[in-house]
Amino acid sequence: MAGITSWARAGAITDARRAIDKSAAKITLPLMKTLISALFLVCSAISGSAHELWLEAEEWQVSAGAPMRLHMRNGEKLKGLDLAWFENRIDRLEQIAGGEVVPIQGRMGDVPAVQVNAVAGLNVVLYQSPPSKLTYDSWAKFENFLNHKDLAWAFEVHAARGWAQDGVTELYTRHVKALVSAGVGGADGPTGMETEFVALADPYGRAMAAMPVQLFYQGKPRADAQIEVFARDGAGEVTVSLARTDAEGRADIPVTAGHMYLLDAVVLREAPPESGVQWESLWAALTFAVP
Repeated sequence: MAGITSWARAGAITDARRAIDKSAAKITLPLMKTLISALFLVCSAISGSAHELWLEAEEWQVSAGAPMRLHMRNGEKLKGLDLAWFENRIDRLEQIAGGEVVPIQGRMGDVPAVQVNAVAGLNVVLYQSPPSKLTYDSWAKFENFLNHKDLAWAFEVHAARGWAQDGVTELYTRHVKALVSAGVGGADGPTGMETEFVALADPYGRAMAAMPVQLFYQGKPRADAQIEVFARDGAGEVTVSLARTDAEGRADIPVTAGHMYLLDAVVLREAPPESGVQWESLWAALTFAVP
């Protein structure tokens, strides 16, 4: 699906939404689920050619007990599609706050996908996807992905395996966190996802010039890894920069007040032979705002 054109994507999504809107007054629940499933699958297919997936809060600072609404978005440079809540596309969706981990329940088709009440302190919202399969429609797109994500070592491995450059296949999973504040207290920490960012400070607790984070893979710090940093200011302008983790998987990300941030890092490895796929990518993402 990596070759879906922009107009085809937009048309497919618009048609699916129109079908849902036209039928809303007389539709049965099973048919509604089918239509919403179709819309989500269109969006999921598009995610192969778009890049990041992130959780974006409507408000990054709320009162304890107040609603938290977070959009699940897929796209590039902090612009993308709003994905609805669909249980078959969720391996984990949790709220971690006040020392407790609580699974988040939603309703089919909810937009924003995450709608929960805040617990006092720092709220960590976690999303993990099941694996999805992607087939690249050109070697150039796979090449661009490897270069973009600092994974050029894979060129040599791909050639050594004797794999063709046509129809490169990949499994990908998403490992996403968002930080929302509902007052003082609380902290982020490892959650057991196969790859993840851990925030080493509360971005809402004090003024800071840099946000310290640590990147993990299989429970261990991931050293010398590229982090792509997306920053959006109050006017909607997005800037992109790069950082690297040190020997302990840590990095200090320069931040500016009044900006939202998305951190992104990708692990690439050979897929299990039984999968019938060549490559597997694991995407870690962390979003937060600096007041």
